[in-house]
Amino acid sequence: MTSTGAREAANVTGTGVGADIARVDVTEADVTEADVTEAGVTEAEEATHATASTTVSVARAVQELSLKRGEFDLAVHLGLVATEHATGGAAPRVRRQEIDRLRALPGFPESLRVRVRTAGTAEGAALLGVSPARFTGLARIGCITPVAFYLNRYRAVVWLYRVEELRAFAVGEPDLVGGKGPAGMRALLDAGTDRRARNWRSRRVERLLSRTEDPWARAALHASGLDPVQLAEVVDDPYERAHLTRTRPDLVYGRPGSLAGREAMAKLMLADDPDEILWRRVNLTLELDRAREARPAPRPGYASVPGHTRACAPRAVAAPNGTSGRALRRPGTRRQDPGRGLLARIGLRRLTGRDHSSNCLERPVPPSLPPC
Repeated sequence: MTSTGAREAANVTGTGVGADIARVDVTEADVTEADVTEAGVTEAEEATHATASTTVSVARAVQELSLKRGEFDLAVHLGLVATEHATGGAAPRVRRQEIDRLRALPGFPESLRVRVRTAGTAEGAALLGVSPARFTGLARIGCITPVAFYLNRYRAVVWLYRVEELRAFAVGEPDLVGGKGPAGMRALLDAGTDRRARNWRSRRVERLLSRTEDPWARAALHASGLDPVQLAEVVDDPYERAHLTRTRPDLVYGRPGSLAGREAMAKLMLADDPDEILWRRVNLTLELDRAREARPAPRPGYASVPGHTRACAPRAVAAPNGTSGRALRRPGTRRQDPGRGLLARIGLRRLTGRDHSSNCLERPVPPSLPPC
């Protein structure tokens, strides 16, 4: 009995010791996992804090640069202030180094304000020493290009011009400023010519094109000047049209407070001159060809990330009748037809059997403005 009791006591004691060891091991594992989790959270928080400490919000940048919000937007558009585009739809931010660089410029903040100072028709006419009617005429035929606009309480467009450009125009074109208007200018004005919106659109789009090399973003910029009907004539794939709409950047200044204001601005963005419409359609066609070669537009059932394909994507297979040659094309890819003319591709002429023009076209030259 004594030996048996001793063995049972030893077994119970061993079991208790083993349970205690197991509990200790579990506790140590939990502590280790908690430490790792806490360390990971700490590292993420430190990375977020480091990113936030090197950049500031737009509101803070406006305050530190002593600018108004409209002046800051114009400075960003002109490339005077560099911003960091955040991902996931977040608001852009400005690096602290960029703010320090601008604040270190000679004559800050007045030197920066002068470069983004704008004037309306009355103030611009006073700077040039001409009447408001003469100033408006110069702007309508394209001698002076607006850089921004806003909508007044009557929903009328009020164009704004850079003061620096007005002074340079006064120095470079004294005859147009002080002399009698040429006959060509009067003929254009009598015909109702008004290129202010067109020139502003071209200036805005060209500035945004210089900031991106992504072919889909560039195609979206050209598509922004076409109404839905014209866009559908050039881009017949609905998924591509939807992708162009999503990729399209914000083209206007400010934040319209009403639906009517946003609608007025959206109409102002559309090309309204025949040669401008043709120019946008041709450029959209050329950029769309480059975009399709780079990657297809996202569509249901396929990965939208560049460089990634879905495992279940259909492969090119031979024809079911056993004949070799044509393979089934993946949805979203378009076969380039070397015999399809450019006019047919931009939707201005139907493809016929006699249309055998080459697609290897040089980029056309944009329509030039009348000489001032």
